[in-house]
Formats: sequence, C-alpha cells, structure tokens
Amino acid sequence: MRLSTEEQAVVEVVREFVDREVGPVVRELEHQDTYPENLIEQMKELGIFGLAIPEPYGEAPVSMPCYALVTAELARGWMSLAGAMGGHTVVAKLLLAFGTEEQKQHYLPRMATGEVRATMALTEPGGGSDLQAMTTRAVRTGDGYVVNGSKTWITNSRRSQVIALMCKTDPAAEPKHRGVSILLVEHWPGLTVSKDLPKLGYKGVESCELRFDDMPVPATALLGGEEGRGFAQMMKGLETGRIQVAARALGVGQAAFDDALQYAQDRQSFGKPIWQHQSIGNYLANMATKITAARQLILYAAEKHDAGQRADMEAGMAKLFASEMAMEVALDAVRIHGGYGYSTEFDVERYFRDAPLMIVGEGTNEIQRNVIAAQLVKRGGLG
Repeated sequence: MRLSTEEQAVVEVVREFVDREVGPVVRELEHQDTYPENLIEQMKELGIFGLAIPEPYGEAPVSMPCYALVTAELARGWMSLAGAMGGHTVVAKLLLAFGTEEQKQHYLPRMATGEVRATMALTEPGGGSDLQAMTTRAVRTGDGYVVNGSKTWITNSRRSQVIALMCKTDPAAEPKHRGVSILLVEHWPGLTVSKDLPKLGYKGVESCELRFDDMPVPATALLGGEEGRGFAQMMKGLETGRIQVAARALGVGQAAFDDALQYAQDRQSFGKPIWQHQSIGNYLANMATKITAARQLILYAAEKHDAGQRADMEAGMAKLFASEMAMEVALDAVRIHGGYGYSTEFDVERYFRDAPLMIVGEGTNEIQRNVIAAQLVKRGGLG
C-alpha cells in the first residue's frame, strides 16, 4: 500500500517532530513521570488529534495506514505520546460511525483541534476481558440516567473532557451484550478520579481508577440514541484501537532496534564492532525481520478497515504479533547493550518497560488468539 504524497508528508512531519522535540526531553520526563504538556500542545498544533476526523467536522483526515504510521512514529519517540491519542481516536471513530448528528456536532470539531480530548472507559477493577459481565450500571430516570460503578486503567482520564463509558442499561437482558450501552460522559458531579495507578512503564500519561456515585447523565449522552448497542459499537471501535496499539508496539520495536543497531556498530569487542560477532548479527537480523513483518500485518489490517470490511481478525493478528515482537525486540536490545542495557542512562530499559503494556492492553493477547480462532472457523480459514 502506498501513501499519497500528502500522507507521506504528514508522517515525515511527525518524524521530524519526534526527533527534534521528543528525543531531547523524553528521558527526563519519563524518569520523573511528568505529564508532557508542552509536547501535547505541539501535537495539537500539528493536527495530530484530528487525523481521523473528516470534514465537515475536521480538516485533515488521513487513511488508517497513514494514521498507523503516525502512531508508530510517536511511539518511536515515546510510547506515552501515542497512548495519549489512542482512546481519543477510538471515541472519534465511535462518534463518526454511531453518533447522532447532534453528538457529532457537539464533540468532533473540538476533538479535531485537541481542544476536547476523549478517552474510553471499559475495564473494571473486577475484570477487563469479559466486558459483558461489567457491573457499572446506568439506571434510566425521567430525563436521563443515574450511573454507579467504577472503571480502572483509564488513560488520560484527568485530562479528557469526554469519556465513552461502557455500562449496563439492562442487566437482565439476554444475551448479556444486549444490555450494554455507551454513554458520552463528562466530568460531572458524581464522577471521581479515585486513584492514580503506579506503573512499570507508560509513564507521564496517567492511568486512573474512576468512581461513579449517583452521577446524573442526560439522555442525550447515549451514543446513537439507542440502548443495548454499546457492545457491538465498542467491538467495532476496538478494531481501530487494536490497530493503534499494534502501531504503538511497532514504534517501540523500531526504537529498540535503531538503538541496538547503532550501539552494535559503535561498541568494540575482541578488536571489532560487536555486530560482526555472529550472535549479535543474528539478533539484529531477527529483530529487523520481525519489525518488517509486524509493519506489513498492521498495514494489511488498516487497509481492510478502510475498505469497510470486517477487520477484527486482522486487527487482532496485527496486535498479537506486533506486541509480542516489541517485547522480544526490546529484550534483544537489552542483550546487545549488555550491562548498559540495564542502565537508566540508556533508553533501551524504557522500551523494555513499555513493551508489556501492548501485550495486555486493548484485549490481552490470549483474547486476541480467541478472536482469531473464532473468525478462522467462521470464515472457513484464511480465505
């Protein structure tokens, strides 16, 4: 798949931004766990938060392959920056596909500029993968809903002005997924950010636990204006989310490989650069091959998505392979760096801490395998 000239320019602009602005500050920001306010503002100015929002709501929509490569470039600089726009894009896609015209007009123009940022709230303290078993409840009242429950691992929850909240509007529904709806909630009375979660990696951008205590929500916040559609809506949105997470993994793997390749040329051992030792050369060859394969899987899933075809299996494959690749490549980069790979003076230890998130986030890789297997049976193979 070839990007248009305009899209190639978008990717190049983001690459230059990462090299010029992110690279010099990322180590300090990450180690101090500092929210990258200045970098986020520059991302707004570059139009990054509006890349998935078309006219008449936005100005610079790009294809999903281009969006994936932009995500990879951001993650190459700092995975947290790509994470800060991940949920935002999923919510934008949900609004575009399922929102009422009033909801689109209310949110999308401001989301396109980054004035309003969005995230989604799916996971609960008692479980993540089994979304149909969620306990957060929205009870219908005369003029809206009253929400009670909690969500956890919600990225950007303090700084997002709108949250796509999955909740039960009909707990007695059978099958269970018919009782799930999505409410577009804001930081209204009754919503509390109850806990900031300490993390191995993915620093800078917050991940929080949210509590909803008798929070009143207007009926107009129901995505699409129809109850019981939330599960199907979010499953479609997660195609975008999983492509985005796969692209984040691609960026982390690329960064780890780039550092390892350079170090292997600079570091001398037994009178020659260490890449000339067969074991190190083999590491580099395997890393490059895995990264290339991951990129192709991501672009394939992105193309199917843009063609309007069902892409849950392809997105799951991309997410599964790319995230496992990032973990393997990050570990190999540590091996190549030797003792320096364990030092916080080098970036490879950060890649190693960031990589596991993509394995467990946006649906664990065990769930991805279940999705892939079910689709293989349903489709009668790869086809």
